[in-house]
Amino acid sequence: MQNEQLIIQLIAQELSLRAEQIKNALELFAEGATIPFVARYRKERTGEMNEIQLRDLQDRYAYLTELRDRKAVILQAISDQGKLTDALRAKIETCTQKTELEDLYLPYRPKRRTRAAIAREKRLKPLAEAIKTFNRPNINIASLAPEATKYLSEQVKTVEEAIKGASDILAEEIADSAEYRAYIREYLMQTGFFVSQIKAAHAVGTTKFEMYRDYQAKVKVIAPHNLLALLRGETEEILTLNLDFDEDHVLDYLEAQQIRAKTPAVKQFYQDMLKDAFNRLIKASAIASVITEKKAWADGESIKTFETNLRDLLLAAPAGMKPTLAIDPGFRTGCKTAVISETGKFLEYQTIFPHQALAQREQATRTLRTLIEKYQIQLIAIGNGTAGRETDAFVMEVIQGLKIPPIKVMVNESGASIYSASPVAIAEFPELDLTVRGAVSIGRRLQDPLAELVKIDPKSIGVGQYQHDVDQKLLKKKLDDTVESCVNFVGVDLNTASKELLTFVSGLSATVANNIITYRNQNGAFRDRRHLLKVPKLGAKAFEQAAGFLRIRGGANPLDNTAVHPESYSVVEAIARDLNVDLSKISQAADKLKTVNLTVNLKKYVTDAIGEPTLRDILRELEKPGRDPRAEFKYATFSDAIQKISDLQIGMEIEGIITNVANFGAFVDIGVHQDGLIHISQLADRFVSDPKQIVKVGQVVKVRVLEVNESLKRISLSMRSA
Repeated sequence: MQNEQLIIQLIAQELSLRAEQIKNALELFAEGATIPFVARYRKERTGEMNEIQLRDLQDRYAYLTELRDRKAVILQAISDQGKLTDALRAKIETCTQKTELEDLYLPYRPKRRTRAAIAREKRLKPLAEAIKTFNRPNINIASLAPEATKYLSEQVKTVEEAIKGASDILAEEIADSAEYRAYIREYLMQTGFFVSQIKAAHAVGTTKFEMYRDYQAKVKVIAPHNLLALLRGETEEILTLNLDFDEDHVLDYLEAQQIRAKTPAVKQFYQDMLKDAFNRLIKASAIASVITEKKAWADGESIKTFETNLRDLLLAAPAGMKPTLAIDPGFRTGCKTAVISETGKFLEYQTIFPHQALAQREQATRTLRTLIEKYQIQLIAIGNGTAGRETDAFVMEVIQGLKIPPIKVMVNESGASIYSASPVAIAEFPELDLTVRGAVSIGRRLQDPLAELVKIDPKSIGVGQYQHDVDQKLLKKKLDDTVESCVNFVGVDLNTASKELLTFVSGLSATVANNIITYRNQNGAFRDRRHLLKVPKLGAKAFEQAAGFLRIRGGANPLDNTAVHPESYSVVEAIARDLNVDLSKISQAADKLKTVNLTVNLKKYVTDAIGEPTLRDILRELEKPGRDPRAEFKYATFSDAIQKISDLQIGMEIEGIITNVANFGAFVDIGVHQDGLIHISQLADRFVSDPKQIVKVGQVVKVRVLEVNESLKRISLSMRSA
């Protein structure tokens, strides 16, 4: 219990929170509450901690509890050896980092049969201890030989062998010092350089790691993407990677810490011993430790970028649930064209060939117009892959003559092919060709990006940075957290949501999500949130966690289409009575609600479970019940005169859409089948340290063409004023 309190106090200090907030949040987690639920519906318990704070708390608590458990194992192991002192126990119990803990344990960790172990077996430990006594300013001996002679035996034949064995014992003690290892690691971290070169086998010609052919960067300031690229190049055996530093400085440090003797014999012994300890036992592990630590940092930074990009993509403004014509473009194989209803239901598909002979193009025109008129199409989604711009131009010709032309939008189709071949897509459309499934996915992405993209592994969506090089376990956790956060932030239509979307709702497992779909198919649309309790395996706890995030449009209770939790319905009913507003018309009372928000004493409605923070949320929600929190839909308009890279001219100003944001800049789709790059230095007229502060995935931007390299398919763009 005391350890738990210490952990809570430490986290409170680190995260600038009160211990009571942390204690209450941890209790909620232990009871099975999810982060989205706690952040939205338990603000009174946590002092209004937001999702970011709650996730930081959860991560840090997991780290510190693992550290606590590891401490217990180490303390027991050292105690069993009879070497646990009060001072060592205090150091172990107060350390807060796993690296520091393992350094403290290193001298007591079971080792393989080292040179020092062999020397101890030869009974040379007393000689090592004797040499330590000579390492004092007031000791003056001409040679270590007389002392070493005392330890000659059948196993130790010569004085040199005895001295060497003693040196091995002392070298291991130096290498096991937590203090020295920490200093050396920090020195490498602060002053070291990553240095890379192209290997001889790849010296001629160019490689994808060309910028790292003769590269050097300080360890402490290297950019995350540069480090991950270096490590990938080393893994692919194209680069050699070294960590260079001033080794003489480290040796000088060790000598300053260790050498006290003034006599040449002892000084020389210690200089040789320390050099051996560093080169043989410390150097490689220190370098590996620094690289591991920097790799973990680079992973974390890259994953943060991926999280931000994914969030922006998932929360992109939906075009709306309207009748949609979706086209997966193609030249030789034709364009797969799918019709999707206003509820996302697949209705019909045709394959058209607008890029073949004139007769086929005319037939494609007739087919497209027939589908538009038959289904009263309001949106047309065109994939931005091969033949995308050509298909976009063709569709423009087709709809120009229509009285009310549909809105035509180019849609990023990254990951659509992954989805179309996935078990999810096969289960949904077993009779359709995978290219038609891809077209359906493209159309649904335009209608509601979040609802469709949750069906795809986030790593396949194309908004990551070195995503295959980072810690995969951490990446999956963080991306799953992001999807969960986005889904619950927006809310889910209980009567149209897919199993995949429901799986990310707070409190719902994949099994329960599937049971909801089955129940809905068998019994028809849900009319009341309480009917969820009839779903098999959806008990009271799951209902508590999920209900507030599930919406029922046109249900029996108007509050079921809001973010108001059922546990608060009685409070809303009391507010409605006080306002003299019928509950069914609560959305029409915006002006009155605003007045309440400003003037009515909220304490009147406070209960044991519902305090002022939740009441403020309720009032905000009732001002615009059922409102989608995502931004207004906007889309980029590509120039008809620019279809391919060769059409670009330096100085052109064109419109595009951000497809990915990295630490070094942002990629933009400008409609030429190859994204352009806005380097971080070209994002704004002022200095930019983080591209995410300026742009986000899905944002429509105006850019200027700086440079075009058609052979390398590289396009440099700028958002700076000319």
